[in-house]
Amino acid sequence: MEWELSTPGVVELPGGRRVRGRRVRATPAVAADRTLFLTLRRPRGSDDGAWICWPDFALPIDRSAATREIRRAWDLSADHRVEVACGGGVGRTGTALAAMAMLDGLEPDAAIAWIRAHYHPRAVETPWQRSWLRSW
Repeated sequence: MEWELSTPGVVELPGGRRVRGRRVRATPAVAADRTLFLTLRRPRGSDDGAWICWPDFALPIDRSAATREIRRAWDLSADHRVEVACGGGVGRTGTALAAMAMLDGLEPDAAIAWIRAHYHPRAVETPWQRSWLRSW
């Protein structure tokens, strides 16, 4: 099942997969098949989604687990409605979406520019998030 491009927060990655980014507290009209939560604590009611312990404006606590979960979400996005959600839906979400754009073949700086142009202009908010992507 694929996202409609008109669905708020949905981006079509360079390779054609569609993924939605959003704030954790947003109540979307269309449910995802799988959510990847990027928060300090697992959100209530998120037992059916994946979770990465990721403090706001920082990096994932377990970076290898984050890499695995982002890759898994990207893999699932080939035939499922996958979304990525953090507190504000910008920095951590944008960083994970940029990583998915890298899985589609973009170099780190191109992925950051691409996600800022297609998802949110402030995506990948901090220097350490940019640095993490460059070493990813």
